[in-house]
Amino acid sequence: MKKKQPNAIKKQSEQDAILKIIFGNILLGFAYAKWMVPHAIINGGVTSLSLVLSKVLTIDVAYLTNMITVLLLIVCWLFLGRERLLKSIVSSMSYLFFFTFFHQWSFSAVVNLPIDFLLASSFIAGGYYFCLSAGSSTVGMDVIALIVHQKRPTISLAKVIRWLNYTVLILGFITYGWQSIVIGILFSFIYSWLLERFLRNTSM
Repeated sequence: MKKKQPNAIKKQSEQDAILKIIFGNILLGFAYAKWMVPHAIINGGVTSLSLVLSKVLTIDVAYLTNMITVLLLIVCWLFLGRERLLKSIVSSMSYLFFFTFFHQWSFSAVVNLPIDFLLASSFIAGGYYFCLSAGSSTVGMDVIALIVHQKRPTISLAKVIRWLNYTVLILGFITYGWQSIVIGILFSFIYSWLLERFLRNTSM
């Protein structure tokens, strides 16, 4: 049997990484469209940050989300390199496609808040895992977390994401009220706890 050439192995590895990124964003898109949005669960990510800034700056949330995403892509390129940037572009485009697809699909996956909360936590942790382990970001708060982790490898990537989410949730206290913030903090803790366990067997 012929051994695979180094170029062929590298190409196969890159293809596998792209498939992982796409699958991760299928999980993320489904969870946000079918559980997070219907229950208005705020998790401290880019969308939540955009809502907070929108109230202060009176700029449309969609514009702010796009602006922050572009800014994070630039930060990704400057601090994390071209390879991770290209994968992150694939990730962001995949997420936008799948979120829009699932959001417009009339099928409802809502059961009740506790069950949907746990399912969303699992799907989002899984989505982050597949993207991060493939060398990509989701072009969210994980971009900042990846930079911190790159500078300080001893700091858990999942924990940095959790504390970034908490920071956004604290900033959004006035906008959302304490009940939404409590649910958001609980959600951020659970999904980042799951993510930390998923990442234990990787080099991250």
